[in-house]
Amino acid sequence: MSEWVFPEGFVWGAATSAYQIEGAWNEDGKGESIWDRFAHTPGRVLNGDTGDVAADHYHRWPEDIALMRQIGLKAYRFSIAWARILPEGRGRVNPAGLDFYERLVDGLLEAGITPYPTLFHWDLPQALEDEGGWSRRDTAYAFAEYADVISRRLGDRIQDWTTHNEVTCASLLGHQLGIHAPGICDWYTALRAAHHLLLSHGLAVQVLRANCPKADVGFVIDPIPAEPASPSPADYAEYRWFDGYHNRWFLDPIYGREYPADVISEHIRRGHLPNGLDFLQAGDYDLISQPLDYLGLNYYRRGVLRAGNEDLVNNIAPTANPPEGYTEMGWEIYPDGLFNLLLQMWLTYRPLQL
Repeated sequence: MSEWVFPEGFVWGAATSAYQIEGAWNEDGKGESIWDRFAHTPGRVLNGDTGDVAADHYHRWPEDIALMRQIGLKAYRFSIAWARILPEGRGRVNPAGLDFYERLVDGLLEAGITPYPTLFHWDLPQALEDEGGWSRRDTAYAFAEYADVISRRLGDRIQDWTTHNEVTCASLLGHQLGIHAPGICDWYTALRAAHHLLLSHGLAVQVLRANCPKADVGFVIDPIPAEPASPSPADYAEYRWFDGYHNRWFLDPIYGREYPADVISEHIRRGHLPNGLDFLQAGDYDLISQPLDYLGLNYYRRGVLRAGNEDLVNNIAPTANPPEGYTEMGWEIYPDGLFNLLLQMWLTYRPLQL
């Protein structure tokens, strides 16, 4: 049996997000986020569960770092709660929020663990959502302001910044399917939100380059390696649509291309873009495609596409025979998909690092 060996310098770590672990949802000056509002709305989350306390990381971070050290982690990727830094999303800064992340970063470094902060993992300040959220262009510029505040405070200690984690989820699950915060179900709003998320990424990269010139800057996304269920033209067309909807729509602009023409045409045909790309302004593609040091990939499952299935979340063909079964989320366990995804991303976009 052949053996795969991880290379020298491979970094072993773990990852979390602010809303999933911090708790302290309204303590020490933190503003409300869209996930606070979403989880507090009856009927939105199973059993009425919330992240109000979560793992109580906000209060127990020293214990958590001790546990990380105990299990031998060398890296820790975490997200910063925007509303903990800027409670209204812009303007007034909350010193207690900055102090918390400074203590966390210093504690990680003292433990020999490299911090990998992510600026946004879906928890938009509710104050900005009340003004239109990611469907509003101004939110992208508010994000750049937030990136400036946090990078000025922590930039001397951070070597790797990530702007966004999975803008696909923030835009599509949050604004098209409505199963994530803010719970909107509208295709056009989702596509506007996706564009402004990508724009905010480019603006934040510019800020991070200016404030932290020696640091690496990247972008993390969750592409789904897709394939048609059969060689039929209908299944192939469905595969191309899914790959465009979930993967190429986000990655093509990041890597200096325009939104894919075939996907634009299909969105227009389906009535998702009644006025075309009216949210796209001159110069946006240049802003979005700022040079990156790495592309981070989160792999969960593959997509096996068959014609006639409009379930874009779980479009798995009945002929698929998953060798390892399914996760508790109902996703097919398919380890080969990770290799396929890495190869696809390298051949298509040639990122400096994956």
